[in-house]
Amino acid sequence: MAGPDQPDPRIGRPGEPPYTRGIHPQMYAERLWTMRQYAGFSTPELTNARFRLLLDAGQTGLSCAFDLPTQMGYDSDHPRAEGEVGRAGVAVDTIDDMRRLLDGIPLEAITMSMTINATAAVLLALYQAVATERGVASEVLGGTVQNDPLKEYVARGTFIYPPRPALRLVTDVIDHCRRHLPRWNPISVSGYHLREAGATATQELAFTLAHAIAYVQAAIDAGVGVDEVGTRMSFFFGAHNELFAEVAKFRAARRMWHQIMVDRFGATDPKASQLRFHTQTDGSTLTAQQPELNMVRVALQGLGAVLGGTQSLHTNAYDEALGLPTEHSARIALRTQQVLAHESGVAATADPLGGSWFVEALTDETEAEAWRQLAVIDELGGAVAAIEAGHEQAVIEAAAFSHASAVEAGEQIVVGSNRFTDDDDSPAPPANRPEPGPASERGEHLAAWRRQRDQAAVDAALAEVEAAARGTENLMGPLGGALRRGATVGEVSDTLRRVFGTWEPGG
Repeated sequence: MAGPDQPDPRIGRPGEPPYTRGIHPQMYAERLWTMRQYAGFSTPELTNARFRLLLDAGQTGLSCAFDLPTQMGYDSDHPRAEGEVGRAGVAVDTIDDMRRLLDGIPLEAITMSMTINATAAVLLALYQAVATERGVASEVLGGTVQNDPLKEYVARGTFIYPPRPALRLVTDVIDHCRRHLPRWNPISVSGYHLREAGATATQELAFTLAHAIAYVQAAIDAGVGVDEVGTRMSFFFGAHNELFAEVAKFRAARRMWHQIMVDRFGATDPKASQLRFHTQTDGSTLTAQQPELNMVRVALQGLGAVLGGTQSLHTNAYDEALGLPTEHSARIALRTQQVLAHESGVAATADPLGGSWFVEALTDETEAEAWRQLAVIDELGGAVAAIEAGHEQAVIEAAAFSHASAVEAGEQIVVGSNRFTDDDDSPAPPANRPEPGPASERGEHLAAWRRQRDQAAVDAALAEVEAAARGTENLMGPLGGALRRGATVGEVSDTLRRVFGTWEPGG
């Protein structure tokens, strides 16, 4: 029988395989998680001001949100960008926008996480180009680019190219980072957006790992060693309100990833089989009614992430169901993490819930169900084939409908929304909420940018991008060259559209 000196091999000790109890022996007792608040709206200048506010408030890492046109590879003056410029994040069209976004930010001292997928290669090239202009060596740049297009086909819809050329861009970023950006994570496989779309905890886990398997295999096929890609890959999960279920999900994720990397891919570097992940509290759980209650939800979800062993955390602002967070609500969200870190006692020991019969049983149940769902995807031919067949989309849609029906019927209680309501629950947006500037200003900025650049040099650079896309050359070099010469995000993306085509729902 396993005891303190001989732990159950499926549980182990913190910092030891299969990493059920965490990837570091001391966890937060040695080093706290990175407090990384998500921010990005309107113009580069306004987002830069929010970055500075959060750093001054004690944040230890930046996380940038980009608007939908930037995510979809459209410039701010494109007809399809109308009404969306600067709304879901910051608008970035040119290298000059990236300069203003990062103005005064100590790139050599902070880490930057960029939530960007279809245009991940383009935005990373812009970031690296600006750092180089400022004399910051690529070798010291630290951060993460999400670079996870597969979940876009399933959950979010901000895809551009079909899945298989999109995988080529993913592997080009991975290969570029291993050669030139040794401290940069070139991919963060996201389950968060799957959960936001309606996936259950086990579906989030299974589908995320299925996507990760596809990325690892694609990288190997492109000539990147399994240990090289494994040590540079991170994950991104959501945290919901069911505390123990979320803790079990995180523990099961580490155990499963270790087994996948060692048994399926033959990884030998211990770090290649350690699942490192960022967590964000789930926006879909927040209510517009009685929004102050969201502070409780966010604290509970953040606690679950910490007890589950996250490496970095974003806690949502309580008013996000009403619109973009105010400076006040963003500061409260950060302070929530600081209370967890310094007042709750959860950082004093690694995996404080480890050994609980309930948590261990939930971990086993979660893992077993996730393996079952992974087996279905394998039978379909892997994640890409499953996405092309619409399997993951259909499963998540069914789960979302089931949850919505339970809430509507009152079987699933949402405090302040379908139970324990007040007469004055009609939501009112708080004052001082940031709003995007008029899109006309972005159009004027782009027109001026195009007038002052060397158009012949831009055209030649875009031709190099197209030639590289039609061949097998890593695209990061040509992309960076075009952007430095003045090409826009939209122009580069349109060039790739001509070569790769676009993806329509249903294939």
